[in-house]
Amino acid sequence: MKKNVLVGQSGGPTAVINASLYGVITESIRHGDQIGTVYGMENGIEGFLADHVLDLSETLSKEELEILKLTPAAYLGSCRFKLPEDLSSEVYPTLFRKFEALNIGYFFYIGGNDSMDTVSKLSRYAAGINSPIRVIGIPKTIDNDLVMTDHTPGFGSAAKYVASMVREIVLDATVYQQKSVTIVELMGRHAGWLTAASVLARKHENDNPLLIYLPESAFSLEQFSRDLEQAFRKNTNVVVCVSEGLSDASGRFICEYTAEAQVDTFGHKMLTGCGKILENFVRQQFKVKVRSVELNVCQRCSGMIVSAADIAEAAMAGAAGVAEALKGTTGKMIAFVREPGDDYRLSCSTVDVNQVCNQEKTFPKEWITDGGTNIGKEFFDYALPIIKGEPERKMKDGLPVYLYRK
Repeated sequence: MKKNVLVGQSGGPTAVINASLYGVITESIRHGDQIGTVYGMENGIEGFLADHVLDLSETLSKEELEILKLTPAAYLGSCRFKLPEDLSSEVYPTLFRKFEALNIGYFFYIGGNDSMDTVSKLSRYAAGINSPIRVIGIPKTIDNDLVMTDHTPGFGSAAKYVASMVREIVLDATVYQQKSVTIVELMGRHAGWLTAASVLARKHENDNPLLIYLPESAFSLEQFSRDLEQAFRKNTNVVVCVSEGLSDASGRFICEYTAEAQVDTFGHKMLTGCGKILENFVRQQFKVKVRSVELNVCQRCSGMIVSAADIAEAAMAGAAGVAEALKGTTGKMIAFVREPGDDYRLSCSTVDVNQVCNQEKTFPKEWITDGGTNIGKEFFDYALPIIKGEPERKMKDGLPVYLYRK
């Protein structure tokens, strides 16, 4: 008897999370001899508990699937719902009764660290009750902080967006001859991968952004002041890129210098305002023109500045999840393996999701140079292949065509 697929999206969206959904759907349809209906959870596991389910096999045409692949954000909707640590909680038998009612044999969750926590708990509970359901995690996060994978779908497009926007900000910031400082605040709580991508905006040595600060290095306002003085010797207009999660040697976030950060449902501090604090500091210390720019959600929702390589890899990850589940794999996350050699080649493998969830892959400290203000050549070799390529977009009236859930 054919079993059905259940797929959901969780956590912060990316520009290519729907490409992974596309991969799951199209690969499931390709294996129609083994798979029946493909169901989608509206708003992740939280929505599924409220019986919010879509029949994706019936509702999406081939043309709509192709548009879905190029649509940013989470088509199915997302959530930040944490399953109980105690596997004896009533929520687990409730979920599995609902799985059984829909004849679910394959469960796919597209998300980051916290989503892999959900995959871990569901697969462990399934093993405990001898359920045949196969549970697979499909990685995504613009932060690129999932362990045991070369990189994550979503990072390439976000890195491309950051490099592109910072390059344009640099052009704008350097039109006047008067001294100025422009501070660009980028996403990254504990991992500085996205902020590091700002180095790709440089056109030559000693070009802006002249200063780049990642959360992997302790930040000091006193040292920042000295760094700025040196930067002004190179350029009268200085662009500085900073991670939202900058903290000092004591571990205190810079954004907490004015007020305590709020906490989300997973206990993570919700960081914002680091750039504004540094803007006020520079204004007081240097008496120059200064502004701060926070790219915020634009880093993850831009479909017009997206990497074709990232889209293809995201779809590949979704398809690989289905292929693995059909082999009998469960309790795993799809991971990317970069093949050795000068030519960029990528393949998929699986890793134990229990070794992935609730871990963070930080930016390599050996790639941080110049006393914590610069990024080494190794990052260029790592990042350039995954930001390349332009997808063939569908446009109407000068605007991109995206797919919206009915």
